[in-house]
Amino acid sequence: MDTDTLNRLLDGGHPQLGAALAQFNKLNAQVFNFSHLTTTGQWVLLWNKFFEYLTVPTMPWLVQCLIGIKILSRDKTYLNETVHSEQLDCLLNLAGIGSDSNGTVGEDVQVEALKCLSNLIFQSRKCQELCLTNASTEGILRRIRTYKDGSICYDIQYFDMKVLFLLTAINCDIRAKVREDLHGLTYLVETLDLFMNQVADAKEFNDKDLELVNEVLKVLFNLTVRTPNNAIPEEEEANQFHRLAVIIHDLFFYRTLNRDKITSLQSNIVNLLTSVPVSCYNELITPLSPDDMENRTVVPFEEKNAYVLHVLVEFLRKHFQKAEKKSEQYELLSPILTVLVKAVRASGLNRRFVRSMILPPLVNVMERPEVGTELRNYICSLLTSPCTQIADLSAELLFVLCKENVGRMIKYTGYGNAAGLFANRGLLGGRQGNTEQYSSDSEDSDTEEYKQIQHSINPVLGCYEPPKPNPLEGMSEEQKEYEAMELVALMDQLQRQGIVQPCKIGDDGRPQPVEHILELQDEIPEQQRDHKRKT
Repeated sequence: MDTDTLNRLLDGGHPQLGAALAQFNKLNAQVFNFSHLTTTGQWVLLWNKFFEYLTVPTMPWLVQCLIGIKILSRDKTYLNETVHSEQLDCLLNLAGIGSDSNGTVGEDVQVEALKCLSNLIFQSRKCQELCLTNASTEGILRRIRTYKDGSICYDIQYFDMKVLFLLTAINCDIRAKVREDLHGLTYLVETLDLFMNQVADAKEFNDKDLELVNEVLKVLFNLTVRTPNNAIPEEEEANQFHRLAVIIHDLFFYRTLNRDKITSLQSNIVNLLTSVPVSCYNELITPLSPDDMENRTVVPFEEKNAYVLHVLVEFLRKHFQKAEKKSEQYELLSPILTVLVKAVRASGLNRRFVRSMILPPLVNVMERPEVGTELRNYICSLLTSPCTQIADLSAELLFVLCKENVGRMIKYTGYGNAAGLFANRGLLGGRQGNTEQYSSDSEDSDTEEYKQIQHSINPVLGCYEPPKPNPLEGMSEEQKEYEAMELVALMDQLQRQGIVQPCKIGDDGRPQPVEHILELQDEIPEQQRDHKRKT
């Protein structure tokens, strides 16, 4: 920066100060690295001078000063060293949420001050710590309570939510303070309900409505997410969570003018649902009335409207197509898989509907369960995912849909795909899961196609396997014994080299390593007895 421009910016009485501020902001509108200022010490000079201007009662260029501060805050080289509590309090007051806010500044000033606060909270750990003790969270919650009066403009509401999202996302202590001391969960649920009621007749969001609702959903997620330091006692928050679940149910029925943005709304809803207790999931499915049948947002199922569950399952289908890279699976699929697991555990009705979409009666069993474009194929392909969280969630979803019945799980997924689940739960060797919690009536209705080739289905692969010639045919007993011992020797060699670890099924139904391959002989009589019982 040339000396003349710097002098005009630093000289508060210069008649060209307003023009200099406007020029500085225009030239640096797209600049994010100010090394040309930080290395010369000019960044600190400008930073402190801009804040000094904000305290001048007659300063006519408050907005320009705030824009300058917002621009400078993009570079955090000296931010932690330079910013102090008085500067932060000054921004809070100009934003209308400080302890000394007088309410006389214009909306444009409040909006720019909120933008500065967003940058500072995001960029500076010191600012995050200062917000623990200053008036920021109390001020935002105080203003949120006035939204129902209709006097707060959209931009202020939007950046209120932006600042509150950053505060509750970055600092767990602020999150607890907002939720527990300031009753933030209650007020944010009311705010979401308020924004929805403002377009209740049309049930259609424009882009601004949608952006505002999305920000509220993100804050609600921060307040409800379970972390080691944020374990919300469900019994104490039950009423609030049930109310939230009802609002979320209604939110699924709102449309957007921009159809491409519906995914962002659904993503934020799904993220929030991961924090909602299972006991509230029954609110997602409602009784079906005769008038509903003419509505396009109706999916009849057992005299209920299962539209919300239908949308959630379709959301999973769309995200399978997006998660082409293994590295993207956790971020894209974990939330919706978690939500569906909770939904099917909530009630038998939910489970039966989701099962009808994911595990319909088998028709095509000529291909492996993980091969194909149906939802069952996609989820089965995740059972062996290198991302263990995704593999576990997928296995749990399918297992609950199968009513925790081992035989049914093998039928739909193949033993090979489900072996990890069985091993983790001690279900190897024919044990069953917790089937007592499910109704005894069978939901299986084998198709004619399945019955015709059922005897030729390989349970390990989970699909039809054509007959193969017997490799031992024509061998003498001595040759068979020789080949068997060669196989034992080869497996023993692999074990000694640490390439494989043979196991047997322990009393707890889990695999237990063996010291020598010949120990597996002890399993043969028991396996033969199991086979006779099954046949």
